[in-house]
Amino acid sequence: MHEKKISCLLGLTIIALLVLSLAGCGQTASTPADQDAATRTITDMAGRSVTVPVTIKTAFSTNPIGAIALYTLCPDKMVGWNYELRPDEKKFISPEYQSLPNLGGWYAKNTGNTEELLKVKPDVLINLGAINNTEISNADKIQKQLGIPVVLIDAPVTGMDKALEFMGDLLGEKTRAQELADYCRNTIDDVTAKAAQIPSDQRVRVYYAEGPKGLETEPDGSRHIETLQVVGGINVAEVTQQGAGGMNAGQTPVSMEQVLSWNPEVILAWQENQGGFYQGIMSDPAWQPIKAVQQHRVYRIPNAPYNWFDRPPSVNRIIGFKWLGNLLYPEVFNYDMVTEVKNFYQKFYHYDLSDEQAKALLSQEPAAN
Repeated sequence: MHEKKISCLLGLTIIALLVLSLAGCGQTASTPADQDAATRTITDMAGRSVTVPVTIKTAFSTNPIGAIALYTLCPDKMVGWNYELRPDEKKFISPEYQSLPNLGGWYAKNTGNTEELLKVKPDVLINLGAINNTEISNADKIQKQLGIPVVLIDAPVTGMDKALEFMGDLLGEKTRAQELADYCRNTIDDVTAKAAQIPSDQRVRVYYAEGPKGLETEPDGSRHIETLQVVGGINVAEVTQQGAGGMNAGQTPVSMEQVLSWNPEVILAWQENQGGFYQGIMSDPAWQPIKAVQQHRVYRIPNAPYNWFDRPPSVNRIIGFKWLGNLLYPEVFNYDMVTEVKNFYQKFYHYDLSDEQAKALLSQEPAAN
């Protein structure tokens, strides 16, 4: 009898262990729920549904505009650049990020290095800039080709605050993104209010000289002329926009005769090391009849680490508002520019400028490479 009881207890024990074991198997089988929790589906700024990791540890931008924004927001998550940094860009980039690889990108006529990108395999790809059918089609194609989610973010200069907030939510960097977005929003509000004070008959007529001869420019409607319009300048370029608009527009060829007929009061130019004609405009006899040249109002656009006015049209244009407003209407945009530039570089580029460096950036002396 005793042996029967022991045998019965043993049997019950075995059954109980089997039940517990099966219960354990049931918990493991619930991993799809865990997998679901590892991702989330978002709607990007193009209205596309994109499934991304809940926690994003690494990111890559497919264009320079996004790379700059990514660097300002969370450089530790960058896996690479999409272009080769120039020497005068490296000067203001923290050393640990200068050596990140150039993985290429999908912008202008460039095509990203898919093989190298797949070796790194970031959690997400970001395309920041104008959104149009071409960008949407490219994003879908790259996402399918690489198996990495591609998120499109719209970033007109007056919407840079929203773009940063979107990126912050995507990348788990909300606090930092809010700090930068607030700076952008406050700057745009302040600049817009100041620009509204300028009477229409006192607005300065400006020619934006691009290209190696200075004979390329941006007509109204191009994203590349937004900075001038926000601070209350008048774009003299009355030409048909080249390209389909947004990022595809720009660098529209014009003739010397057209520039002479427009006779701008101010010329903004790229420096030669950026592919521009700043010094040439001041010395070439063909440009001498122009009012801006005669009155010594030809200005070099600061471009280190990034151009303050344009190309790439990213967060660098926020300090460009203050610079250009102060340049065109100093009595209205009465900023202490050395202080403003130092604050901006510390906040966005993680770089503490000296007074001398800030003054050199603001100087009209050509910057060294």
